[in-house]
Amino acid sequence: MQLGVDSFVETSFDPVQRAAMSEAGRIRDLLEEIELADQVGLDVFGIGEHHRREYVSSAPAVILAAAAARTKRIRLTSAVTVLSSDDPVRVFQDFATLDLISQGRAEIIVGRGSFIESYPLFGYDLDNYDELFSEKLDLLLKIRASAEVHWKGKHRAPLTGQGVYPRPVQNPLPIRIGVGGTPQSLVRAGTLGLPLVLAIIGGEPHRFRPLLDLYREAGQRAGHAPEQLSVGIHSVGFLADRTEQAADELYPSYAAAFSAIGRERGWGPTNRAQFDLLRGPNGALLVGDPDAVAEKILRTNEVLGGISGMSILLNSGAIPHRKMMHAIELLGTRVAPIVRKELAVAAT
Repeated sequence: MQLGVDSFVETSFDPVQRAAMSEAGRIRDLLEEIELADQVGLDVFGIGEHHRREYVSSAPAVILAAAAARTKRIRLTSAVTVLSSDDPVRVFQDFATLDLISQGRAEIIVGRGSFIESYPLFGYDLDNYDELFSEKLDLLLKIRASAEVHWKGKHRAPLTGQGVYPRPVQNPLPIRIGVGGTPQSLVRAGTLGLPLVLAIIGGEPHRFRPLLDLYREAGQRAGHAPEQLSVGIHSVGFLADRTEQAADELYPSYAAAFSAIGRERGWGPTNRAQFDLLRGPNGALLVGDPDAVAEKILRTNEVLGGISGMSILLNSGAIPHRKMMHAIELLGTRVAPIVRKELAVAAT
């Protein structure tokens, strides 16, 4: 199982705190965090694409390229690339270049996006939300399969044999589908035989098992081998030396972020009781000391029928850099060895 960290390069959802934070300083801290993740043996670091003032992550491939030059082993991925509002040719070129810089460590997770700002920003109609993704995914996969592409669609000029360069070190360049729980999206990923990354940021992980079964069944009906239908999980969490300490350090920024998003989407404000329920034994949040987080990752793996990876959004930016570094260190040096040992024992 791959273990890693995701970041949206958040500054803060609090306007006062955000105004006091340097974006250049945030990027500097992020690169140090990725460098440490590599040093402590984590498997992957992902940067999510967002086009909002609270985030400094509108160009994940650029950030990941900077990280590639400072790391040796860790895999570097988008989390996610909002493919619906981007050009598949440019997406492939960016990540093929990242793959060359990193000597074969690049991955792409593509999705439709959890926010909608990129659609009007780049001139796309939200009424075409799903159609855009489906068409552009088709083109991206054709580009991955062949340097010279013949393709025609509705939302982009056709390609009539033009070459798409450079080509990556990895052949094929890994592409995963990022989903938030829409059944049609899981069926599409399974039918295409593409690896899946499921975001579980609320509720109870075991309730997502029917959706993953749907994905696996769709893939098998389409003739894809079970090992091709791997499932990674994206979750929210934080680590500290003590579980209550981790909860107390994460809660203020967690509540600020989810309450702000809730105001936009019609949810009620987040409170501590809800947070504590979600970080409990059956909830989605991975918050605690290393033993508690490792136990929850192993439980999630079991209830979901086996997962290939777990990446944790540590809600960075609003949390001090030194605490972020300690959380990453704990994940790599304490949690990862426990999880790997238990999975190795179970496999024997």
